Order: sequence, then structure tokens, then C-alpha cells
Amino acid sequence: MKPPGISENPAGSYAPRKYWADVAEKFQSADAAGFAPVLHPDAPPWFNQLIDELQFRAIRRALAVAEIPPGARVLDVGCGTGRWVRRYRENGFRAAGIDGQYGMLERARAQRTEAPLLAGDACHLPFADAAFDAVTDITVVQHIAASLQRQALGEMLRVLRPGGRLILMELIRGKDGATLIDWFGQEFVLLDRLFVRMVQSLPGRGMRGASTIAASSEAGPRPMVGARRVYWELRHVTAQLSAWADPLAEKICPARLATHGVFVLRK
Repeated sequence: MKPPGISENPAGSYAPRKYWADVAEKFQSADAAGFAPVLHPDAPPWFNQLIDELQFRAIRRALAVAEIPPGARVLDVGCGTGRWVRRYRENGFRAAGIDGQYGMLERARAQRTEAPLLAGDACHLPFADAAFDAVTDITVVQHIAASLQRQALGEMLRVLRPGGRLILMELIRGKDGATLIDWFGQEFVLLDRLFVRMVQSLPGRGMRGASTIAASSEAGPRPMVGARRVYWELRHVTAQLSAWADPLAEKICPARLATHGVFVLRK
């Protein structure tokens, strides 16, 4: 899935390597936590903090379902600025990360990510077979060309030991070569999604333009002015209410209504 609000290359196709390189450069200092380059680059810091909290809650649940023991070797594919690698280490895992962008890895090191961090391609992981007890992929494969997604998932399974766990948080529904243990919906945020859809349906470019939360490759963080300020002030309310109601939404709504699925698989 191509991130919204970005330019296509001259051939008319999404160029993920260039996009993420630009994001790493333009938004590396947008917030102290390093969320902007890996979540919604042009959103205010409070929004990325909220999304990170929702994702972290889901990953804690997935780790419990996966029953990964302390000391397990865990690889985070597409580690970005290192938020998951740091958390895995805090939870007693022997964590490592890999990302295709040097800029992201530089920011991860600046965030004191005390774990092995390697530059590499998800489709060609530079690790031996069965090198890890668990592999995680948090919204990474969905940004890879559809023709290469199966190869990337195959590489994650290759470096996973037999019986090891693969945790995916993705828009896709792929599990080739593994057994599904469980899955659940993540990030319902129903009221907030309804508000964004309503804004996007408005005629004209005022509020619709304000709703773009991904970065273009031409600019860094933009000041909050005019319609954009009003948009985010309103969304501060809808997003907070949605996050508060998400535990209830998880219980009463079909998982397919969530924005992402979290899949726990066994090799």
C-alpha cells in the first residue's frame, strides 16, 4: 500500500526506497521519540504518540499469545528508528533490527538503541537459516511491492527456527509456510476514521488538503496554520475518544473492521 500524499516517480510507480530515505532525512528531528519517520511524518507529535500506544498494546498482546520466553533471539524487520528493538530488549529478549535506510538506523543509534542494527533488504535478509526464535514485522511488508511480498515473508520464515514465532502487523493477510496461532484486529479508531472520511468527502481543497498526514518528498514538518490547525484540533478530540473506545471496539466489532491485523504464526 502506497503511503498517502506522496509523489510518484516519473514512471508512475511508488518508489519505497526513495520515499523512506526522504522521510528519514526530512523528519529525523520532528519529535524526540523518533515516531514521525516511522508513523505519520507530517502529523503532530501527540497523534503519533497515540498511534504508538495503540500499536504497543497490540504487540504486548501478540507477545503473550506467542509465548516467547525471556532470552529469545528476536529480529525486527524494518526496525526504522528502533522503537521495537528497544522494547524487546527491555522485555528481556536478545533483539536485533534490520532496515533498508541508513538514515533510519542512524536515528535508532541516536536513540541509544543498544542492539545489533544492520542495513539490509527484507527480501534478502543477511542471516543464516533458523537464526532467530521470533521475527516481527510491524507494518513493513505492506510497503513492499506486491510482487515481492511473498519473497519477503519467505525470508522471515527462513531465518526463523522450526517452531519459532512470526508476528505480523499488516494490512495484508499472508501466512504462507506457517501455521496461524491466532490473529486479532488492531487500531479500530472508528470515530476518528469516520471524521477523516467525512473531511475527505468535502468539496474544495481547504479541509481536504488539511487531512493529508503523510509527508511529501519536498518538505519537512509544516507549521499548524489555518484549516490544518482546525483539522488537527478537531481530530485531537476524535482520535482520543476513538483510542479510549478501542478496547470495547475490539470486543464487539469483527476484527476485519480494524485498520490492521496482528497475526501470530508458528513455523
